[in-house]
Amino acid sequence: MFRNRELRRFTALFVGIAAVATAVGLALHPAAGGLVLVSAAAFGAVFWGFTRARYRRIAKLSEQIDRVLHQPGQLFISESDEGELSILQSEIAKMVLRIQEQNEALRREKNRLADSLADIAHQLRTPLTSANLTLSLLKNSAGEAERRALLRETEERFLQMDWLITSLLKLSRLDAGIVVFQRERVDVQDLIHTALRPFSIPMELHNIALRVDVPKEAVLWGDKGWLSEAMQNILKNCMESAGDHGSLEIACTDTPLYTEITFRDNGAGIEPEALPRLFDRFYRGKNTDAAGYGIGLALCKTILVRQGGTITAKNHPQGGAVFSIRFPK
Repeated sequence: MFRNRELRRFTALFVGIAAVATAVGLALHPAAGGLVLVSAAAFGAVFWGFTRARYRRIAKLSEQIDRVLHQPGQLFISESDEGELSILQSEIAKMVLRIQEQNEALRREKNRLADSLADIAHQLRTPLTSANLTLSLLKNSAGEAERRALLRETEERFLQMDWLITSLLKLSRLDAGIVVFQRERVDVQDLIHTALRPFSIPMELHNIALRVDVPKEAVLWGDKGWLSEAMQNILKNCMESAGDHGSLEIACTDTPLYTEITFRDNGAGIEPEALPRLFDRFYRGKNTDAAGYGIGLALCKTILVRQGGTITAKNHPQGGAVFSIRFPK
């Protein structure tokens, strides 16, 4: 306690004043000197007790802070006593709580990142293994037709890897917060036609019937490029589900409160247990042999949510899956 310089100075000053006062009192009258001495001793004892108690509270507070720093999970609760020290203790407790919450968030993010890296490695390994196997078969193939078929299959595998890597890079940019979405007036008809453009030939090859019902005046606000990216991931999923000779319907509902666009295919629909996790990253359901990687719909949701939209999925009573995206006015 006496390591405090101010306390040492105050004690020395108090002892000096008490000694002078006692000497003056004794010079005037022995009783007066005795009274001054007793009063000084009593005041000194009270001050000593108060200061010692205060330093004990400070030492306890210091120990609690030390435990928080060196023992994760430790958190002290401030006492309800009044005074500046109690206020300081309460503020430190709040600060520690915030730090622990941030540490917990960082720990969860670290675990999520580790899981994501493991999933990414697995997702990349699958097409690479398939491409290596195809190349091995290509070396031993004799017929020209067989060689061309194997080359097409290899090209498809590398295109899948390119799509996967591109999607992962887009997700990482969105997670890092470096993507700046433009807020502009977007014509829904034009947006859907832009999103459909890359699928015109594949839909024709697979004989997929397309029906689009969008009011001419339907508009929404957002970044047209990223909205088109989100819709293309939905369309890709619907086309894979519909398969050959399938059908795809796109409809739009424009109200004073919101604009909603729905995509419906006539495929097998979505497994009920998969619906809650459909938009989770790398989730592929029970069918691990599926062509998807569990990235497209996660990317789609991230794009829409970052722009104030929502996306839901359900099964239609008459069969097939229905994806709905909605933007408030």
